[in-house]
Amino acid sequence: MPADPLYDALLAASADSEARALAARYAPIILFDLHEPFLPLAAGYTLFRADAPSPSFPRVITLDASDRPRAQLAIEYAIWWDWDIQHLYELEHAWVYLDAAGRVIHAEASWHGGFHAMRHDGALALDGDHVLIYSEPGKHAFAPHASWFAERAAPHPRATTDALAGMGGLLVTPLFQGQIVRTPLADTLARTYLARHAFTPGFVFEQRFTFEPAQLTPWAALRDWAPQRIAWWVARLARELAPAEYRYLRIGHRGAAAHAPDNSLAGIDAAARLSADAVEIDVQLTRDGIAVAAHDLALRRAEGGACLIADSTLDELRATPGGAALATLEEIIVRCRAQRLGLYLELKAEAAIGPMLESLRQHAFDEVIVGSFRPDWLADLKQAAPEIQTSVLFSSPAIDACALASAAHADYAHPCWEWRDARPDELLTDDWVARVRAAGLGIICWHEERPAVIAGLRRRGVDGICSDRPELL
Repeated sequence: MPADPLYDALLAASADSEARALAARYAPIILFDLHEPFLPLAAGYTLFRADAPSPSFPRVITLDASDRPRAQLAIEYAIWWDWDIQHLYELEHAWVYLDAAGRVIHAEASWHGGFHAMRHDGALALDGDHVLIYSEPGKHAFAPHASWFAERAAPHPRATTDALAGMGGLLVTPLFQGQIVRTPLADTLARTYLARHAFTPGFVFEQRFTFEPAQLTPWAALRDWAPQRIAWWVARLARELAPAEYRYLRIGHRGAAAHAPDNSLAGIDAAARLSADAVEIDVQLTRDGIAVAAHDLALRRAEGGACLIADSTLDELRATPGGAALATLEEIIVRCRAQRLGLYLELKAEAAIGPMLESLRQHAFDEVIVGSFRPDWLADLKQAAPEIQTSVLFSSPAIDACALASAAHADYAHPCWEWRDARPDELLTDDWVARVRAAGLGIICWHEERPAVIAGLRRRGVDGICSDRPELL
């Protein structure tokens, strides 16, 4: 194992020897899948002798609860991994409660943003003073028994630990907001690294992990170390990975336009079958305020003439010859979630911003980038929802992409050069890419169906490519 001075510095952090010994005595033993590639590096402990808010998890630690005997002491373990199979770094939690005699009387652990008691059939599994808990393969959520993972173990063509490895990029939770900087390049570097660690779980939990006392450190030390650790990983991967190796996002253009109608639910299904990571969908707004997936401003009436989307209700639009399959954005989100696809939404109407945000928030759908040719719309969107990544589209190579993206507060530059005689991968010069990267921006290109051009774009190290034929990506 190569030298890791940053990790060594964490383990050397000053600690109260008595508190550390107590934390070590009761540290949980974690059972991992036989094929799990990532084990914890450390845990930050906090001792509670009275009810108080957790310093690292959105909850209050309560010693006296109605469903269990009163605890004299609770120990919180904030457990750190450098990697979750979908994103850079992971922080899960376990809580162990002790009575006045030092016996373990209760335990809890985190589970996908919440937490649960670690009891199976009403009992804690103990090995001496250590609670035994199971870790979900790749994702590391905790359970008291392997049976909790039955639903997640069900086969899916886009498995969390395989096809979706790395799709979360760099994780930034509220705990580290403002301290960890997420950039498109950091996302791409993390995605590339994790794609190489994709695996198929056996759901046989034979890896038994026990914390060494040296891996336990006061929470404050782990909290202060974590942002440095993330910056260290991003810098390391930037040195070690060549742009041509980047695992870029494979984005199906308008779903999978070569295989199904534009912006349709069938197109989403086709894109998933063809191994896309996300689908590009155009968003407009009907007269009755419903966000819909449509590229053109109007649909054709049976009797001739145009039925403008902005001036028509959803029912009126669906009554047109081609409108029966018109999908709402809400239907698109539900289908993408079922297919485990991300969304690249192109705004075609300023009025759609509010309803679009409402739908995304209602469904807690955050695997999304929003793009537009209108930098003013993107600026308004970013002000309303700074957590959403945005992409500014432009057609001319003469445009200063960095200045345009800066004005729009965008995260990605999206040159739309595929229509020109020159190949877009040749217009993307090394100097252009270097300037865009120096500005902290990502690069998305479309829509490309020429294998040689796709290969050229890949050599440049772009972050995403759209295609009517996502199988080419």
